[in-house]
Amino acid sequence: QVQLVESGGGLVQAGGSLRLSCAASERTFSTVAMGWFRQAPGKDREFVARITWSNGRTYYADSLKGRFTISRDDAKNTVYLQMNSLKPEDAAVYYCSADLQSGQYQYTYYGQGTQVTVSS
Repeated sequence: QVQLVESGGGLVQAGGSLRLSCAASERTFSTVAMGWFRQAPGKDREFVARITWSNGRTYYADSLKGRFTISRDDAKNTVYLQMNSLKPEDAAVYYCSADLQSGQYQYTYYGQGTQVTVSS
């Protein structure tokens, strides 16, 4: 059973920073990529960032470029999201995602989410 364990959410003032972490428990599969999504109340889940495991290539939602940085630790099978200059509109539940491959099959898993609250 794959588990994605997220941490690092919390309450921060506007302009502040938070660093989210997500560790994947599964090591028998190959990690293709990991990333982050977020969902604010009353809104659809939206893409935040993604990093491919083979080459570290990163992708961001256009609106978040320059403020958010995704990184990975191969040894720990962990992905991080550094969030700077946070705005009230960044408040949401942030979900970690992992694309894992076993043979010819690829699976996508999501974590339980971690709450980020930004006070104005």
